Amino acid sequence: MARQALRCAPDDPDALANAAVVLGSLGEDIDLAISSIDRSLALNPSFARGWVWSARLRNYAGEPDVAIEHYKRSLRLSPRDRMGTFSLPLGMAYFLKRQFGDAAAILLASLEQAPGLPVAYQLLGSCYAHLGRLDKAREIVTRLKKITPIVAPNAGFLRNPEHRELFLSGLRLAMGEET
Repeated sequence: MARQALRCAPDDPDALANAAVVLGSLGEDIDLAISSIDRSLALNPSFARGWVWSARLRNYAGEPDVAIEHYKRSLRLSPRDRMGTFSLPLGMAYFLKRQFGDAAAILLASLEQAPGLPVAYQLLGSCYAHLGRLDKAREIVTRLKKITPIVAPNAGFLRNPEHRELFLSGLRLAMGEET
């Protein structure tokens, strides 16, 4: 359906952005997802939520620096739009850059605003594990298990194998498994 939306509405920024997020999140063609979100933002450069979605897709594509830039642009366009789900791309970008302390602070704030986001718990648990704070990591995993049985996803959304392994190795540590 996302591909059909791209064919039917090639000049609709909302349709392009929504299709891009679906394609990128489901492990589909990341290049098509990126080109679709870029077209959306070229058509509507003031689309704050689109910049957040672009940040998310840039993380998936292994471009955390671009993700941070796009996230910050979204905040300049809409400074009051700070829902927890929208700060997640920033936390993920800092995680992928191995700035675990910065990532953890952002992810904690994200969870305070939106406590039902499994990926925020997963990233936070992995952060704590990489920081050597295994008690905190295990506490986060315990909290995660209350909302989903899936502690370690396949992480296919992260196209860069090093980023995928960084994420999953931290989760394995957080769950008390060897890496």
